[in-house]
Amino acid sequence: MRKWSLSSIFIAFLLILVTVSMLYPFLYMISVSLSKSIYVMRGDIFLLPKGIDFSVYRLVLEDPRIGQGYLNTIIYVGLGTFISLIVTSLGAYSLSRRDMMFNKTFTLLIIFTMFFQGGMIPTFLAVKSLGVMDNIWAMVLPGAVSTWNLLVMRTFFVNFPKELEEAGKVDGLNDFSIFVRIVVPLSKAVFATIGLFYAVAMWNNFTLPLLYLRDQALFPLQVVLRNIVLAGSNANGDAMGVGGDSLIVDESLKYATIMVSTIPILLLYPMLQKYFVKGVMIGAVKG
Repeated sequence: MRKWSLSSIFIAFLLILVTVSMLYPFLYMISVSLSKSIYVMRGDIFLLPKGIDFSVYRLVLEDPRIGQGYLNTIIYVGLGTFISLIVTSLGAYSLSRRDMMFNKTFTLLIIFTMFFQGGMIPTFLAVKSLGVMDNIWAMVLPGAVSTWNLLVMRTFFVNFPKELEEAGKVDGLNDFSIFVRIVVPLSKAVFATIGLFYAVAMWNNFTLPLLYLRDQALFPLQVVLRNIVLAGSNANGDAMGVGGDSLIVDESLKYATIMVSTIPILLLYPMLQKYFVKGVMIGAVKG
């Protein structure tokens, strides 16, 4: 039987505290959103829901804004992740080739953007000058490439067996064919990992739509959620009134809206778990 040292017990206890501190707000929101209004108004909810009631969730899911926001978000996440993976993988594979002209120069220029950026106003002016304001491209193009994700994927490709690439050249493949037919099929781990990073970032992003979208029909779910939470309105857009009881009911509604917008993206993690750790570790072994 393994003997636990004092330091191991302390670390385990500390990790348990951190885990509880992270899980409790999530569990509390679930409990409040599932409890009957009377228990919420009395402040009886601590950890478990009382008087299970799904009426708040029905109210949220029947709101046309939520449905439209979900559809917009799924489109943005799907298209944006696809474009980001294509651009990032092509750039990372190019930078991983030691024989590419000006390889170190391009790498240094890309790393430079991690510390010094143009800022919000120049980026806004650039997007506006490109004519992509207030449409789907304003959501997927400005954030198409993350420097960090590009460097992680580059490191993965640097460690890719060169013998396979040389075998492809012997068979008459060019660089692009080697990438598509050999490298990509054998790089599922890093593609799944980087794709998850991009998908989560796009799902949670509300800065880009606030800057570049004006048409409410194009708003993603996070902006709809933000408007509901800040306005304190119900799912049909009607104010619920003023006073202690109404504010508590508003709290239940807000928590239900947060859960509706959070759970779908959380479900991706179990499906990609087997690729996640492998992709991150291999992509961070050496530069």
